[in-house]
Amino acid sequence: MSNGTELPILYSFWRSSCTWRVRNALNLKGISYDLKTVDLYKSGGGEQHNDEYRQLNPMQQVPALQIDGNILIESMAILHYLEETRPENPLLPQDKLQRAKVREICEVITSGIQPFQNSSTFDYIGREKALEWAQYWIARGFRAVEKLLAASAGKYCVGDQITLADCCLVPQVFNARLYKVDLTPYVTITRIGRELAEHPAFKAAHPYNQVDCPPDVANEKEVVFSLEHA
Repeated sequence: MSNGTELPILYSFWRSSCTWRVRNALNLKGISYDLKTVDLYKSGGGEQHNDEYRQLNPMQQVPALQIDGNILIESMAILHYLEETRPENPLLPQDKLQRAKVREICEVITSGIQPFQNSSTFDYIGREKALEWAQYWIARGFRAVEKLLAASAGKYCVGDQITLADCCLVPQVFNARLYKVDLTPYVTITRIGRELAEHPAFKAAHPYNQVDCPPDVANEKEVVFSLEHA
């Protein structure tokens, strides 16, 4: 990545699935960017709570993307902005119904699954309930996603083109494994997840390949649940 000030700047945390979605899209679209890490687990309080970062993202979360002289927060807003302003290597189909299907899958994942298994939710409900809670909401959401994919999937989530739905699905499959969800019933989800895991753009965006990923985690051979990194 270049240090040129004209490049977009992505404020990122290695384990954040929301930021992972954005990394997927930036890589797929061939958009160079600079990276600024935000340590959500820093001892004494995560860096997302610093005054400087709160000015960028009032939700005190990642991602934030500095681009075209503006700051954007929320992964789906960022993904749609990238699609609308940088249409090369499109991540939405031309067909209007297929575009709606992409957005439908994205919405189920980003609104109906992921918010229920992020760190701020665990902080509120209590970490002793985290694993059971995450398993329930992921399984509930994956039942819906699997049914949607039965009608929309080709090689990927919607037909044979990689779309924003795939950008959202891959991090959620990782989280399902992290939280020890039985993926046996979700045949299409796991097939697409395996296919995309070998794609260079998704490999480069993987949490274990991020500069701020702890070495002991990056060296793990399997996804391992840990409350420390939940």
